Amino acid sequence: MSEQEKVVVGKLGASYGIRGWLKVFSYTENAESIFDYTPWFIKVRGEWQEFGLEDWKRHGQGFVGKLNGLDQREDAQVMTNAEIAVNPEALPALSDEEFYWRELYGMEVFTTKGYNLGKVTDILETGSNDVLVVAANLKDAFGQKERLVPFLDGQVIKSIDRSAQRIEVDWDPGF
Repeated sequence: MSEQEKVVVGKLGASYGIRGWLKVFSYTENAESIFDYTPWFIKVRGEWQEFGLEDWKRHGQGFVGKLNGLDQREDAQVMTNAEIAVNPEALPALSDEEFYWRELYGMEVFTTKGYNLGKVTDILETGSNDVLVVAANLKDAFGQKERLVPFLDGQVIKSIDRSAQRIEVDWDPGF
């Protein structure tokens, strides 16, 4: 699996017990759904390697999991802090109105009046609402290098066009 194809859905924590179990930290909206996305790819010595999930269970406030082929605590310890990735096809399909954040990266952002604000380079989770980080074009008429545009669907975000890789926003380019 190449770097560009992976979707990171969590990470492994410290080993748990003596039989090769590891703590599992999920980045998915519903934490338990990380176990629905298989196979897992774990980065070992800089290379993505495929692993099957033998078993998992709740443990306290979190989860622990057992990967196929890891039967000793020492084997599991090598995996501590490794990212868990899956193929994008393993994720559920979304409706036309829904998006995975990863799909928005690189999209061009235009105001409703046609001004090109730049490209989405990051998304910040602020708690109240998420924010698009938009890197301005080199020749930005307002001298902006970067803009923070709140992801308020319908209010600020007017439309998202996957095929055109374009987001239309009701936003002042001077901000």
